[in-house]
Amino acid sequence: MILQEYYTLSNGVQIPKLGLGTWLIPDNEAAAAVKAAIDIGYRHIDSAQAYGNECGVGEGVRAAGIPREQIFITTKVAAENKTYESAAASIDESLCKLGMDYADLIIIHCPQPWAEFRGAKRYFDENKQVWKALEDAYKAGKVKSIGVSNFLADDLQNILEDCRIKPMVNQILLHIGETPQDLLTFCKEQNILVEAYSPIAHGQALNNAEIAAVAKRYEVTIPQLCIQYTLQLGTVSLPKSSKPDHIKSNVQLDFTISDEDMAVLSGIGQNYGDDSWWPVFSKKKQ
Repeated sequence: MILQEYYTLSNGVQIPKLGLGTWLIPDNEAAAAVKAAIDIGYRHIDSAQAYGNECGVGEGVRAAGIPREQIFITTKVAAENKTYESAAASIDESLCKLGMDYADLIIIHCPQPWAEFRGAKRYFDENKQVWKALEDAYKAGKVKSIGVSNFLADDLQNILEDCRIKPMVNQILLHIGETPQDLLTFCKEQNILVEAYSPIAHGQALNNAEIAAVAKRYEVTIPQLCIQYTLQLGTVSLPKSSKPDHIKSNVQLDFTISDEDMAVLSGIGQNYGDDSWWPVFSKKKQ
């Protein structure tokens, strides 16, 4: 069962292959969603400072009554924190909001502030300072593993040049129709595990006739096909939902996509349609 399967990070820490994404789940709804997921069997919850729901996530974990060490909790340093001091302070603030002594994974949410995403200024020096804050938090026992998100190969190379601890994770946008093979290869070469966020393409995969046709052949739902696709790429999959029936359905993955269909799916294009407002694409602050 997928909920009992793990990858091993470069430092030996085990990370569940599938987790619950919590982006756009309000703080006052996060506790119920997290508890429902844990009750179903999830042991990996993904949050972020920018999501504004760390308090609710922590509340949900405690309400589930599972020993803390059995739950893998991720949060992210906000993209706008680009100094050592602001990043270090934000790590402590996240732990306070979560109500936890440590997080299992903390990552830099983005190499640039969201308003400047993929802009000319790359923030190479600033990201090294943020990374140093993560390294120090790791050494202090505040976090079990550290990584990045939305980093391109040169953003990663910038950190790798002189870091004391290599990034263990790169969480990226990855789904059918958005499969950056070169970046996946680079991360694999560097022993950096890739995590796939928005594996259902912000919901737009539900409207894609090509994806629907493949899902029908396997007698699975579109979300199940999308999640399985990212897992078969060797990544962690982080589908987001606050609905218990969807949370449960998303882990029913007792099928394998053929190599031929994996190739077909990787070549499908994706139009974000009504989700073009998404901060990363609109360059609005998340």
